[in-house]
Order: sequence, then C-alpha cells, then structure tokens
Amino acid sequence: MHPDPAILPPRYLRTKEAAAFLSLSARTLEKHRTYGTGPAYHKLGGRVVYSVDDLKAWADRGAVTSTTDPRGQLVPAKRPMPPASPRAVRSAR
Repeated sequence: MHPDPAILPPRYLRTKEAAAFLSLSARTLEKHRTYGTGPAYHKLGGRVVYSVDDLKAWADRGAVTSTTDPRGQLVPAKRPMPPASPRAVRSAR
C-alpha cells in the first residue's frame, strides 16, 4: 500500500537526478543554473536541489503546440553576451 501523494512532502532531486528527469546532461543543467536560465533551485546544507514542481514548470515554459508556433520561453544554456563597449565600436570604424 502506497501513501497518498497529496500528503507527502515535496520531492527534491539532486542535479544528476533533475537532469535525468529533464533528459538533459548534468553539465547542461549546471550551466543553466550558472547563467540564470534554468529552473528554480534550492540549497540545502550546501547542496543544490530542485523540486519536481519547479522542474515541471520550467519545462512547461518551453511548450509549443505546432512547429509554426514561436519558440517557447526556454533560453539556451549560453553565457549572456556583455554589452558592446564604446571603445569596441570606435575601433571597428
């Protein structure tokens, strides 16, 4: 007999488990965390954990219904580009 899931505490996954849940590599999930583009996470005793609900919500942001729909809201795990400095613009002339 299994307990009723409605009364169980929320389930938290470590990075490796969360990455497997999302079908990503652990490194990709770490990059998303570093760049601020990934799902919400918590630190418990210095360990990074993700709630299953947060993982589902993040994945749902990228949902599309057709190939003609604009891309979902997910951002690739890439380092944000810094704004161009005025010096770089002047030297390019």
